[in-house]
Amino acid sequence: MGPKTTKAKPAFVSHAPQNRTDYTIYIDAPRVAPPRDGFPAVLLMDGDAFFDPGVHAGRTLAQAGIIPHCVVVGVGYGVGFGKPGNFRGRDYTPTHAREEPSSGGAGAFLSYLTDTLWPELAQRYPLRETHRVIAGHSLGSLAVLFALFQEKPFFDRALAGAPSVWWDDRSILGLAAKLRDRTASLPARLYLGVGGDETPSMLGDLELLEAQLRERPFEGLSVSSKVLPGLDHFNSAAEILASGLADLLG
Repeated sequence: MGPKTTKAKPAFVSHAPQNRTDYTIYIDAPRVAPPRDGFPAVLLMDGDAFFDPGVHAGRTLAQAGIIPHCVVVGVGYGVGFGKPGNFRGRDYTPTHAREEPSSGGAGAFLSYLTDTLWPELAQRYPLRETHRVIAGHSLGSLAVLFALFQEKPFFDRALAGAPSVWWDDRSILGLAAKLRDRTASLPARLYLGVGGDETPSMLGDLELLEAQLRERPFEGLSVSSKVLPGLDHFNSAAEILASGLADLLG
């Protein structure tokens, strides 16, 4: 069973020509004058589930002066995990695996985020051209890592909570390795967060990712990792979001 869906009203519905899907978009915009270079934006995967904790983290940290005021954007489907019309198994997976027949659509989904959704957001709100944050938890973090491991990543801040490195025999590690073969530079920041009571396999997979990035580092890629004690896969998301935003935007 996944987390509860948000009670927030959608701001608008956005159509993706890349995969012919309508996405439900939730927005929390600062009620203050924008800085000269615009607000940072945080795009949250699984917006139906994680918009509320994302908004809470963004507002609380900004009010405390830890991060600048930011626009929090929940990218959702209008329905919860496992419901018809929720395409996270397609959109968040870079490769096709037999256990999910529709999987492997992360490329089209990333194109939607960068080429369709972002321009629409930029028309509605004054957004910075840097400090673009993409954030997710679990399978949503797989989409975050895929967005990061591009030759010219659109999002220069990546927040990956309990990432599903396990997907398709850890294919994301292979994608990162191939990128490193092509280029030595990746100017971005990555925050990896996980609950201390996660499964041994999840913790072990995260260590593999960290080791790979440590042994063959990208020039310009700053990696932070934090284990939050006493939390598991299901109750860690809110604290990971808060910790990650403080690290990436603070």
